Amino acid sequence: GDWDFWSDWKDRRLWVTVTPIVLVTFPAAVQYFLWERFRLPWGATVCVLALLFGEWVNRYFNFWGWTYFPVNFVFPAILTPGAILLDTFLMLSGSCLFTAIVGGMAWGLVFYPGNWPIIAPIHVPVEYNGMLMSVADIQGYNYVRTGTPEYIRMVEKGTLRTFGKDVAP
Repeated sequence: GDWDFWSDWKDRRLWVTVTPIVLVTFPAAVQYFLWERFRLPWGATVCVLALLFGEWVNRYFNFWGWTYFPVNFVFPAILTPGAILLDTFLMLSGSCLFTAIVGGMAWGLVFYPGNWPIIAPIHVPVEYNGMLMSVADIQGYNYVRTGTPEYIRMVEKGTLRTFGKDVAP
């Protein structure tokens, strides 16, 4: 969804939780099929590499080719470390249940550290027109997208912040 398309929406709360939960289904299905039919333990990695190839083709031709958004503004999430862990757990255990429990947990836990080298530069705080913002926020304000509700960008400001520093619905 939008959390994976735009670098200014790759936030520390929703993108880290929503994206790995949604994206584990296809690699798990391909992994199960290749394991049950052919005993090949690399289904998740092949699925993720094919997905990343398709995502890069989509991002290049649709976002850069048609609308001239910078590619570093629309890069896809890196899922390869989690897929390698899923396949490793399946290969070592041979159990789909163990892979689903332990490998699925590893998939979610390695998602953010695996993407951190790419995301770290856009989370650098900078002062812009007297406000403290991140580089991703500045990108989002400078490259205005049609159909984007701007209130989503303001979720972490104002009265939505509660006592525990969590965003309230």
